[in-house]
Amino acid sequence: MSSPILPGATLGVLGSGQLGRMFAIAARQMGYRVAVYSPSDDTPTGQVADIEIKADYSDLERVEKFAKSVSVVTFEFENVPSETVAACERYSPVRPGGNVLHVAQHRIREKSTLRDAGLPVTPFAAVRSLSELVAAASELMLPAILKTAAWGYDGKGQRRIETADELAAAWEDLATDEAILEAFVPFEKEVSVVGVRGAGGDFKAFGPIENDHQNHILDLSTYPANVSPEVAEDALQITRSVFETLDVVGVLCVEFFLTGDGRLLINELAPRPHNSGHLTIDSCATSQFEQQVRAVCGLPLGSVEQLRPAAMANLLGDLWSGGEPNWAAALAQSEVKLHLYGKSGPRPGRKVGHLTALAETASRAAEIATSARQSLLRRT
Repeated sequence: MSSPILPGATLGVLGSGQLGRMFAIAARQMGYRVAVYSPSDDTPTGQVADIEIKADYSDLERVEKFAKSVSVVTFEFENVPSETVAACERYSPVRPGGNVLHVAQHRIREKSTLRDAGLPVTPFAAVRSLSELVAAASELMLPAILKTAAWGYDGKGQRRIETADELAAAWEDLATDEAILEAFVPFEKEVSVVGVRGAGGDFKAFGPIENDHQNHILDLSTYPANVSPEVAEDALQITRSVFETLDVVGVLCVEFFLTGDGRLLINELAPRPHNSGHLTIDSCATSQFEQQVRAVCGLPLGSVEQLRPAAMANLLGDLWSGGEPNWAAALAQSEVKLHLYGKSGPRPGRKVGHLTALAETASRAAEIATSARQSLLRRT
């Protein structure tokens, strides 16, 4: 294993959203400098980074110059072109490696890799034409979910198909030449596990986090999840196997469906910190972002002990539709922590921040977080 990258060094981030912002805050707290590269400026990450570079990911000359200027490169989102990653890898360590990104940013590759490793995934079929879609629907049975193979997030690029009559319209609406059809899973709940693996293979993970979605966007996360000890242990073991299968160095989240009979099925991977893990900032000895810093720098991993049960409520741009949210009303509950991302403007459906609540139980924390979010609508 190479020597650790010590405080004082500059860490490079590809992507400039809220995940990069929280990574940069953790890195600077530990004494590192941060450089961010993305096609935008005055970004959530750029506002707290030391250096913000505005350039296109396809400008490989600028990418190489960026990689030469930092000690390590990491990601804050997975939709970075493979050519960009390869250009960085010529001059700086990239963690997680480009091989992890290559798998995780393409749903067919992701599901196939996990299935071939013997890991539990939702039944699926690759689809590259309407005739293949018809055949896949017959094999998997309807209802099913049709998704683009790449570039999808927060429910974008997917459609639920209920009957065979909808197949042609669904294929046309998706407007792609490569997709994946996934069997509909009648799950009991959705949970996620955020794990971290160091350069020497050491592994740690936060326990399962329970997630509720609205319109395909994460709405509320509670930790610890209300699952049996057996399910929790199974989730941790599957997550560890994913890390070892992909040889991940850094943070990665495994999103699961939990079926009524107690089976866990991998829904998808996120090779970076995850929205559901934001509550670790306030509730755990080491946040997912500090773990990312430690892992990509080759330092020992931190404790994943949870200090208090917690819940996180996402804040979307819709909250501004009637005027400025009532921040004082939400923060009147002393157990609530406010995190805003510094985005340029609130838009409906756009994540602009989150509230975290701490309490004696996860269910009570969820009540406090949702109540605090609702109080934001009490206009002054």
